[in-house]
Amino acid sequence: MFRYDCHLVKNFCFFTLILIGPFWGFSQTNRPNIIFILTDDQRWDALGFAGNPIIKTPEMDALAKSGTYFKNAFSTTPICAASRASILTGLYERTHGYTFQKPKLQGPYAEMMYPKILKDNGYHIGFFGKLGVNIDNPEQYFDQSDFYDRGTKPDKGGYFYKTINKDTVHLTRYSGFQAQDFIINAPKDKPFCLSVFFSAPHAHDSAKEQYFWQAKSDDLYKDALIPSPVLSDEKYFNQLPLEVKNGFNRTRWKWRFDTPDKYQNSIKGYYRMISEIDDEIGMLRKLLKERGLADNTIIIVMGDNGYFTGDRQLADKWLMYDASIRIPLIIYDPRKRNPASIDAMVLNIDVSKSILEFAGLKAPRNYQGMSLNPFLFKGNSYHSARKSILIEHLWKLPEIPSSEGVRTARWKFFRYRLIKAPEELYDLRNDPLETINLAGDIRYSKVINQLKKQLNTRSEKYSSEKLVPDEQEVAEMKF
Repeated sequence: MFRYDCHLVKNFCFFTLILIGPFWGFSQTNRPNIIFILTDDQRWDALGFAGNPIIKTPEMDALAKSGTYFKNAFSTTPICAASRASILTGLYERTHGYTFQKPKLQGPYAEMMYPKILKDNGYHIGFFGKLGVNIDNPEQYFDQSDFYDRGTKPDKGGYFYKTINKDTVHLTRYSGFQAQDFIINAPKDKPFCLSVFFSAPHAHDSAKEQYFWQAKSDDLYKDALIPSPVLSDEKYFNQLPLEVKNGFNRTRWKWRFDTPDKYQNSIKGYYRMISEIDDEIGMLRKLLKERGLADNTIIIVMGDNGYFTGDRQLADKWLMYDASIRIPLIIYDPRKRNPASIDAMVLNIDVSKSILEFAGLKAPRNYQGMSLNPFLFKGNSYHSARKSILIEHLWKLPEIPSSEGVRTARWKFFRYRLIKAPEELYDLRNDPLETINLAGDIRYSKVINQLKKQLNTRSEKYSSEKLVPDEQEVAEMKF
């Protein structure tokens, strides 16, 4: 039960003071521009630089090669609504309380969004694409914005309904066009922060074909043979709880991957949509160079959550396995000439704090992530204090069993919250694909107890850091 006590009120008042008082003492024009590109359902290894030998992502690869690539980046919550709320606010789902079926992101959390803080401190703010979070009065958070996602038509019209000069274009091209227009018309006397949250490569769930791309990509991957998922054997599916077997992960696997032909077509479509985002990144970088902005513009590329592409005979995300929570993350800062691939575990909630620090601002002390800026300076010689991460999926939907866990560099422990299912423990060093559940082995009881204690402690901590109680109508919903 949420308790609205004096301690929380004090925290909120302190946080409000942070937002009211701008951080002066630096020029408006020497601060970097920031472009934050978020993809929808791009798993960590759907990237050439990550070792994928088939997918073509030359622009993302170039950013990773010359910037900072985070090999072990994770989404705290593997579902788009909660993940995006966490990305915007720097908070765990357990704190901000936002996911599907919630009316809106409540005011105190909306005030914590990185665009709002940047806007209040002299940045010109643009947002285009899939926000994924309901908010009131977006003009108070953005100077220019246009929120949209896939349309309602159960065919390619879900992705093809926006127009440029009366020509209907794919949403990826439309978002890229808006991003370019924003850069061209941005004020010269202010730095800008541009967020481009693409809908791709998310499948269009209501359509038979699921994945839709532009005509220019028709021949891309045409002759490729996509290898079967490593964990495609039925035994991995049979190890899952009954509720997962009967849930949306399995239903959507049947939509996309349950026959060899369907699997080949779906993965090629998925890859094409990612490659088209890569094209837009290339055009943005070209524009930055043409306008003399490239040397002072930080570019961040990240996925909102992981994605099952037939692993364990599942589709989509939502679960605590690495395929579902691991994401691509690249930060390219042209002012730093020390590229690195980082081994440390980092989180989606770290990005908002990092963006504010790039802009010379202090993040609200309520933020629960850490700044990634030291990694850009020191690479792997920087050792953060983080030794483990909390992962969670709290939406109470029977078709997507809720779960929570803790991951360290060596171990992964998780449990389901609302169903009777065995706990799961994996030795990631010796079993990186998470195939052997050690939770029932008495030899690992000490490890389980340690991880369970961490999980309970962090769950209580982040629950206690709510700024306001969950909406009454949501708290009383029956599932």
